[in-house]
Amino acid sequence: MTVKEIEFTKDQKERMAAKIKSYFMDELQQDIGGFEAEFLIDFFAKELGPFFYNRGIYDAQQVFLEKAEEVGYVIQELEQPEGY
Repeated sequence: MTVKEIEFTKDQKERMAAKIKSYFMDELQQDIGGFEAEFLIDFFAKELGPFFYNRGIYDAQQVFLEKAEEVGYVIQELEQPEGY
């Protein structure tokens, strides 16, 4: 299975770029432009995105397993006693 590259809408990228620019100014006292911020977004998406994606997959799998176990208990509660 090939992994699809992470893509964002123009609006999403603009909002993320604004957050990056704000972070650089507030925390590092550096003013960066929109181009630099978008470059960082692309870098993070390519290089770090898989780590976040895989963690999301793991978390989703854990929720699925927990819910599947709950369903198993609910189904057991539906069983009717068998007369001997």
